[in-house]
Amino acid sequence: MGDRDRLREYRGKRDFRRSAEPEGRSASSDGEPRFVVQIHDASTMHFDFRLQVGDVLKSWSIPKGPSADPHDKRLAVPTEDHPLQYEEFEGVIPEGEYGGGTVIVWDHGTYQPLSHDREGRPVDFEESLEHGHARFRLKGAKLHGEYALTRFRGGRDGDGKESWLLVKAGGERDRGHGAPDPRRARSVTSGRTLAQVAADDGRK
Repeated sequence: MGDRDRLREYRGKRDFRRSAEPEGRSASSDGEPRFVVQIHDASTMHFDFRLQVGDVLKSWSIPKGPSADPHDKRLAVPTEDHPLQYEEFEGVIPEGEYGGGTVIVWDHGTYQPLSHDREGRPVDFEESLEHGHARFRLKGAKLHGEYALTRFRGGRDGDGKESWLLVKAGGERDRGHGAPDPRRARSVTSGRTLAQVAADDGRK
């Protein structure tokens, strides 16, 4: 499926004459795949977790954010695919637009797919997501180690909206960062808080 087809829902929800979000364009997907975690102060505060799969970012809304504790199971609700350029997006989506509110880039980096079949053979990562379970190792500025995404409701043959769980895998608590207090968290790219990004946008 081409880039434009995969981003049809994303583009259909946004007015790029008002929002500074990237419209999306063809981009290289060479090298290790990327991930990004953004904090989004919209109608409800949440974290957006995005994994590069091919030429798009597969995306989930995680109300409490990722955890470094394997005992924490964090709800992850799928959202539409985003363009690769969204990894760098930080700013204010205008009020009245889809997702209106402030966004910061809390963490980003690369990840290593770890999904295997029952015989231990590597499985295509997008295929593993389609089947409802994928493991991967994050290599970010704040998040490190193995994680797993598992679908527990909905899906290709299910009814209703999909729901997933994001869990720290590997059995040991990560010494790195779990999800912070979102209002005190700082961007990994600019060092700013949500309030500072909103104030800077207001001064433009």
